[in-house]
Amino acid sequence: MYDTAIIGGGLAGLSLSILLAQKGFKVILFEKEEYPFHKVCGEYISMESKDFLESLGFGIDGLPVISKLIVTSPNGTELRHQLDLGGFGISRFSLDEQLKNIAVKNGVIVFENCKVSDVVLLDNIFQVKTTRGEFTAKVCCGCFGKRSNLDIKWKRSFVKQINNKLSNYIGIKYHIRTEFPADTIALHNFKNGYCGISGIEENKYCLCYLTNAQNLKESNNSIEEMEKNILSKNIYLKEIFERSEKLYESPLSISQISFNKKSRVEDHVLLLGDAAGMITPLCGNGMSMAMHGAKIAAINITGFLQKKASRKEMEENYSLQWKNEFNSRLRMGRTVQRFFGKNSITNLFIRLMKAAPWLTKFIIKKTHGKPF
Repeated sequence: MYDTAIIGGGLAGLSLSILLAQKGFKVILFEKEEYPFHKVCGEYISMESKDFLESLGFGIDGLPVISKLIVTSPNGTELRHQLDLGGFGISRFSLDEQLKNIAVKNGVIVFENCKVSDVVLLDNIFQVKTTRGEFTAKVCCGCFGKRSNLDIKWKRSFVKQINNKLSNYIGIKYHIRTEFPADTIALHNFKNGYCGISGIEENKYCLCYLTNAQNLKESNNSIEEMEKNILSKNIYLKEIFERSEKLYESPLSISQISFNKKSRVEDHVLLLGDAAGMITPLCGNGMSMAMHGAKIAAINITGFLQKKASRKEMEENYSLQWKNEFNSRLRMGRTVQRFFGKNSITNLFIRLMKAAPWLTKFIIKKTHGKPF
């Protein structure tokens, strides 16, 4: 019998496991992959997470600190802006592995290469079925990312929705070596998508872009052809692709990404990170939201396990606190996302942002939080 079972070992799941273990609770975490592994992710973390990560036992010494932003439009208009709070870069390959080690040192039982097939609450105890056997826990949390087999089993609303402007996206990521200032993050726009580049550890860079499935279809389902014929129409991206050394034999990719609204609780399972709601990557704050969400969940789970709150109160309080903290960010992210797609609209919007620096500052402020 575990106090908490956590499905998924990304930032939200690992952070939550450490927080609960630090309080003396018995925690088990299931991860379908084996650490360390790469993920499709922009790998930029807002400085609002620095104190939190240090409280877990992770420091950012030696990592590139990012304080400047560049945004370009498909027609080549360039906007530059100073990031008041800023952030830092680190690969998920490195960060998740280090957090996993911290979790294990704190007593968390971590099962790698372990997929969860079902989870059911019976007589106030969760029965968790996995490829490593069946387990029981008082609390269960879903930290399984953008889309999983459990989303389909639960028939969650975003899975059933017809593709629209906030769904059916694909994400592509490389690690590269290139000439680019380590203190800067850039966001280069192209038809129906945008590509971010920022520094990570060991003088490497993360190059990650989001686009719709239609762009890939129009390119004969060839990523290389799409990058040559669509992305490279932005002169800045053309230069990056021509002058950079790709460090993967082939890029990482993920499909069926949705930014539609999601619930925070399903069948009494608390949902965290991208499973609870995904902010558009152009806002650059999904990793911090995952960790902050874990802190909110840990507080409510602790109250339940210490019998200071009922299960219903834990679920309702967590959902409400998560909503109060993140809903305005998600709403702003969805609003801004609609301005990035058609070239003419994107070109106009970036010219407007360049002419009105207060607008850029407003958007950054509305999509980020304070240190937590």
